[in-house]
Amino acid sequence: MKKRYRILVTNDDGYEAKGLLSLVEALREIEDVEVTVVAPASEKSACGHSLTIIRPLRFVGVEDNFFKLDDGTPSDCVYLALSTMFVDSKPDLLISGINRGSNMGEDITYSGTAAGAMEGVLHDIPSIAISQVMDFTDPGGDFTLAQETIKKLVLKIKDGSFPLPEREFLNINIPPNIDIEEPKMIITYAGYRLYANDSHLHRNPRGEEYYWLGTHPLNFSARKGQEGVSDYEAIKSGNISITPIQLDMSAYKSISLLKEWIE
Repeated sequence: MKKRYRILVTNDDGYEAKGLLSLVEALREIEDVEVTVVAPASEKSACGHSLTIIRPLRFVGVEDNFFKLDDGTPSDCVYLALSTMFVDSKPDLLISGINRGSNMGEDITYSGTAAGAMEGVLHDIPSIAISQVMDFTDPGGDFTLAQETIKKLVLKIKDGSFPLPEREFLNINIPPNIDIEEPKMIITYAGYRLYANDSHLHRNPRGEEYYWLGTHPLNFSARKGQEGVSDYEAIKSGNISITPIQLDMSAYKSISLLKEWIE
């Protein structure tokens, strides 16, 4: 009997998110693929690579091979799925997404979507994070191009091999409002994100102050001395960004400088 190609899916927008359901729909169209979904029970956007270690977690079955993790993060979902559902053999591939919104530049460090893929490669599983850059005036969003893209990449990986070494994952961003007929897949580096503080002060009926953290416009600049195209430049041109991300954050170029400084 032919072995089925097993894919573990998670996200950070929650188990009912349109992006997640669109991803699962696309993957189930691929022949000889078995999809298992373990997703947070509620939205966990910008939770980063956090694990829940101060309270218990519980799987809740939604349908066959589809589970929500009660108050779990994407990293929790992957960690527990591997230790309970994939004890005898690991999944062939892990995919986190399709996120509603971009994950480019240093936003990757905040991203629960990226964290799901990080957790996968920590366990030696080829992993992909995929995000749909949004025009938030369209609350639903169109995930068609993201579906087409992930199917192409999964087929390429399934019929060949994963293109990255250990502890590296693919971070994919899909452009919004496609203006060009055939968007290209462009290999990019993570851009230099420009941030600003955006918090909003409010008061509850008792007069107590509270804050909402706001959203930031996607502002980027080029990295000095960096050749190639950034993820933001690819998206701005209407193309698909594919960025290899490594978990080793050591600043190797600064080691000799630090040695001199400490001495």
